[in-house]
Amino acid sequence: MQTKMDKCEEERSQLAKKSQDLETNLSEANSELEVLRSDVKQLQDDTTLLGRSYKRLTKQYDKLNQINDQLLNKQRRSMESSEAENRKLMRELMAAQEDLQIKEDMLRQLERDLNAKKADLDRLDKELQEREKKVKELQRLIDEKDKAVKALKDRITQALLGFKDKGLTVETKNGRIQVSMEAKLLFPSGSTSINPDGKQALIDLSKVLEGQENLTILVEGHTDTDEFRGRGEIKDNWDLSVMRATAVVKIMLGNSKLDPMMLTAAGRGQFVPLDESNSPEAKAKNRRIEIILTPNLDQLFEILEN
Repeated sequence: MQTKMDKCEEERSQLAKKSQDLETNLSEANSELEVLRSDVKQLQDDTTLLGRSYKRLTKQYDKLNQINDQLLNKQRRSMESSEAENRKLMRELMAAQEDLQIKEDMLRQLERDLNAKKADLDRLDKELQEREKKVKELQRLIDEKDKAVKALKDRITQALLGFKDKGLTVETKNGRIQVSMEAKLLFPSGSTSINPDGKQALIDLSKVLEGQENLTILVEGHTDTDEFRGRGEIKDNWDLSVMRATAVVKIMLGNSKLDPMMLTAAGRGQFVPLDESNSPEAKAKNRRIEIILTPNLDQLFEILEN
């Protein structure tokens, strides 16, 4: 039973870690999404700037072509001028042609840069869309899980409303529903036999859980720190906590159509108290059964792994 309890604790810790990892991955996905959006914005700005430069150089290129034509015309008209004037015109023409070639080279380079920026923009835009789709799907599944957990908690609370003032509480912790029942509701002192009121509370809870899928149910027994002097099969607080948890599981299975694969019984002894003081009230609070309902998060982890 100790080994089984340890295994249950390990599984519960893994589930808590997975839930925490899920929230962390979601935060990281949102951070990466913001970085991608920033990169897309920068590429858009670069593309706009390159487009403006391209237009400006195109105008300069057209103007140089016009000047070149004018110089050619002027050269033809000046063929009869002096040799010095002709050489001057030739130099001006060659300089204009060189300048024109430089502008053409710059224009072609800008075109290549612009095409590369557009390709990067398209790639980042596609990646951004995929990330957004993944984040939306994660958020949708988390919202659905939270909604289902809240709806189930409300149903459990309503079903167990008559036991509210008898040491029974229902609350949500870390995405899980925790039903806590004080030992006085369920068991006589030092016994594993369940009282009629406690049995009815367990039956009402089991009926609510019938038909639930993708859910694991962990039943934990807890005792106070008073030393239990064993009689018969019950030797100490470990035995008492485990056997009480097992008794609760048997009542739930015997009065409902719950799948036994969903349930686990574990004993925690006196080692996980709610109140560490030694007052009678604290000890009464620590003697309890906790029924922990954990939703299945496999879908979320599948999305994160892809």
